[in-house]
Amino acid sequence: MNIEEIRDYCLSLPGTEEGFPFGEYTLVFKICGKMFAFIPLNATETYINLKCDPELAIDFREKYPAVQPGYHMNKKYWNTVYINESVSNRLLKEWIMHSYNEVVKKLPKEEREKYL
Repeated sequence: MNIEEIRDYCLSLPGTEEGFPFGEYTLVFKICGKMFAFIPLNATETYINLKCDPELAIDFREKYPAVQPGYHMNKKYWNTVYINESVSNRLLKEWIMHSYNEVVKKLPKEEREKYL
């Protein structure tokens, strides 16, 4: 997937908003004001940071070379996924959805019910 395809997929998730709160080169995706993904647009290698269940985060890092501890993030909850041929589109979409769901499940019940 390229950045535009990732952007389109993220924006297809209910309630997703995009913005540039960290400057003009970091595209951030949020649900109810909470980040679930971001992509630095000026990086030499394309990657996306995704929120992850802590146990799965370790598992993904062990199984997939393209998955590293979250760059500039809490490494317990965030993974950096380098977008390359080792990560299928299907798998990347699953990880984006997982990140989205990790944020949604922490929302107040009233908000959470809108998105589950």
